[in-house]
Amino acid sequence: MAFANQQATVYNDTVVRQFAIMTVVWGVVGMLVGVIIAAQLAWPELNLGIPWLTYGRLRPLHTNAVIFAFGGSALFATVYYVVQRTCQVRLFSDKLASFTFWGWQLVIVAAALSLPLGFTQGKEYAELEWPIDILITLVWVAYAVVFFGTVGTRKVKHIYVANWFFGAFILAVAILHLVNSAAMPAGPMKSYSAYAGVQDAMIQWWYGHNAVGFFLTAAFLGMMYYFIPKQAGRPVYSYRLSIVHFWALIFTYMWAGPHHLHYTALPDWTQSVGMVFSLILLAPSWGGMINGIMTLSGAWHKLRDDPILRFLIVSLSFYGMSTFEGPMMSIKTVNALSHYTDWTVGHVHSGALGWVGLVTMGSMYYLIPKLFGQKQMYSVKAIEVHFWTATIGIVIYIAAMWIAGVMQGLMWRAINADGTLTYTFVESVKATYPFYVLRLLGGLLYLTGMLIMLWNTLKTATAGRAVDITIPAAVAHA
Repeated sequence: MAFANQQATVYNDTVVRQFAIMTVVWGVVGMLVGVIIAAQLAWPELNLGIPWLTYGRLRPLHTNAVIFAFGGSALFATVYYVVQRTCQVRLFSDKLASFTFWGWQLVIVAAALSLPLGFTQGKEYAELEWPIDILITLVWVAYAVVFFGTVGTRKVKHIYVANWFFGAFILAVAILHLVNSAAMPAGPMKSYSAYAGVQDAMIQWWYGHNAVGFFLTAAFLGMMYYFIPKQAGRPVYSYRLSIVHFWALIFTYMWAGPHHLHYTALPDWTQSVGMVFSLILLAPSWGGMINGIMTLSGAWHKLRDDPILRFLIVSLSFYGMSTFEGPMMSIKTVNALSHYTDWTVGHVHSGALGWVGLVTMGSMYYLIPKLFGQKQMYSVKAIEVHFWTATIGIVIYIAAMWIAGVMQGLMWRAINADGTLTYTFVESVKATYPFYVLRLLGGLLYLTGMLIMLWNTLKTATAGRAVDITIPAAVAHA
């Protein structure tokens, strides 16, 4: 046969295993820090008077750990897993792939050490100082070479839609990181931004919102487009819609950043551009959500007894809710009420915990047994418990923040007949206290679910053995 001389392809799943395990480990760490700072907001004395444990030091540690350590490791794992299988070829370079793993872990450890010590550029999601930024750049270039090299050497003509989202995410994050991190070093761990004043703010929120748009949205949509059809055992609902969704989303997202700067020194026309594009963004976002959920058409019954599918589908429900809420909050009159309140915190966490967290957990539950030669996770019941613990935790968290946020906005703008403020700021803080305790409860439930996942993952890994998947030469060649 013509295939006789073709060598079988052995996928590089070692790096996928490494990133998958660290996804779960960093998830526990990041969410634990989140619970600690949530407790500090209810009881400030919990920092014990130690400077390194103050809210201002731990809060950026929490956001970096959850976004870049947990979310980032999940993206490395899933991108490397998916690109090999959709291109039917081994990763372009094993050594570069290994470098991305160890380099990314070094970035995370450097962040964990430097942020509590107070080394920060003071930029949201871009706090890390210039030496760490350089390391991030090197890791990212290696990541891009591995991904695009693998796509370039693929054995199939077609490029599956998940890889379009992954490719856009890798390129966009590279540009965002390079432009926003431009700085003049002024010491080993000190630098000054290349921009000043309102230009610095504009560049920062162009970066900040598109970190959400590409790191936390486009990339995880790539994950969704692979793992939902796989777990459901059905083709994606509409391939045409997935392509329209892709181009509409990546074009529109880039322009939405100014909505973070309503009622600031940013020119009014720029704020309006941000608002308009944010409203347009609702259409492609919901197109993607509908496409993912409707993939279950004819297989809705699977939701009853498949907790992994439940994670993936409910994550899309939160994605739809968050991408309705975001455009609504970008409308200037709504933003006048919501700006600087805990409503924004609720919105961020409905996206982070509900969309990013649940789709990651569902994808990891799909991946991990396969990576260790098991048919399923050690305990399917534990996945079920994790799902309900996490979902209830999210609902308590975001409901508490929504109520607190609207209350704060109304208290801050309430005025007496003579034009004086009805409430002092301290009164609004005191009124928020019960909701901070509720948020802590929601966070504790979510963390509990993550600890269950860690236990289940370790049991699955130790019960199985590391396996590298081989595809027959005929399949690889076809």
